[in-house]
Amino acid sequence: MKLLPVLCFAVLCITLTLGLWPFHAPDNEVTWLKGANGLAFGKHGTVLSRGPLQTASATASVEIWAQPRRWTGSTLLTLYRPDKRAAFEVRQSLEDLEPSYEAAGGRSHFYVNDAFGPSLRGGKPVLITLTYGARGVTVYRDGVFAAAAPPGFRIPDGVFTGWLVVGDSVGGTHSFRGDILGLAIYDRELNAAEALSHFQSSLNTRNAGEIALYLFDEKSGNAIHNHAAANAELYIPKTYTVVDEVFLRPLWEEFDFSRSYWAGNLKNIVGFIPTGVCFYACLIAVWPAKRALLVTLVVGFLVSLTIEVLQAYLPTRDSGTTDLITNTLGTYIGILCYRRFLGWAKRGWTKKHPRSIW
Repeated sequence: MKLLPVLCFAVLCITLTLGLWPFHAPDNEVTWLKGANGLAFGKHGTVLSRGPLQTASATASVEIWAQPRRWTGSTLLTLYRPDKRAAFEVRQSLEDLEPSYEAAGGRSHFYVNDAFGPSLRGGKPVLITLTYGARGVTVYRDGVFAAAAPPGFRIPDGVFTGWLVVGDSVGGTHSFRGDILGLAIYDRELNAAEALSHFQSSLNTRNAGEIALYLFDEKSGNAIHNHAAANAELYIPKTYTVVDEVFLRPLWEEFDFSRSYWAGNLKNIVGFIPTGVCFYACLIAVWPAKRALLVTLVVGFLVSLTIEVLQAYLPTRDSGTTDLITNTLGTYIGILCYRRFLGWAKRGWTKKHPRSIW
């Protein structure tokens, strides 16, 4: 009986440590490629713009030359506005491309199947060209037509007036794992011939309508020049930074079909099973079973809430409501495990060892 409070305290300390580690902002894992133009992004990496892009055009195009290294969910490019947070994003969803923008009823998005598949399987960079205008949104991969967005996906005018976040999202950690070799943004809609020509030139030529062109050819330092204009230069922060980090992101905004999302939920459930087992075992010794169950669930929820509140101040962690649900579920599963297995084992052990610490 004396061992249980100590065990509960140990489980609490371990759970808090795992939920909050590291306790500080780590170094920004963005480095220059050796022998080639481009940047390599590690586990926690981001590049930010010093000023906003300025365009009110009703048409635009984005070209991203990238080499993903992981089959994961991550963000290659975000255009950020304080009033709309992530106004526009280009994301990797496993082997698919996922463009999205902030709409009145939430985020609107669509998927381009296998856009990054050949690059992931072949180990070669891919040029993604996304254009929008009177014909809607069109996506090219290596200069070849890949997909057209459904009719309901219409990017609002003025989306490209905002700050750039390269290799990460805003509001939370969604760092891209791989290399970004070039980035170009236009205030006009590119056609199929231009998309192919730009692929063949590897973005190394100036083109009409460019408002941003980053060739990542500096090879050192933390400044990245915009070869198309004098504004919106990029820089590499010394420490990893999340722009406009979200406090307790709603469940429906966190939901994702990616493998990393479901793997994270499974870890949250499993990680709180010991909390349910230990605290229920301790409380049932002094309280009736129903009350001990309820109090244990409250303890699990409060521990989870503490972690999520503190995570809002840690750039490497995401503060969200999904974790509150999965952690509390893990606590409940721990209670069931004790009732079904450990409670039975305890009774058998006590009969054989009446002077046991239990």
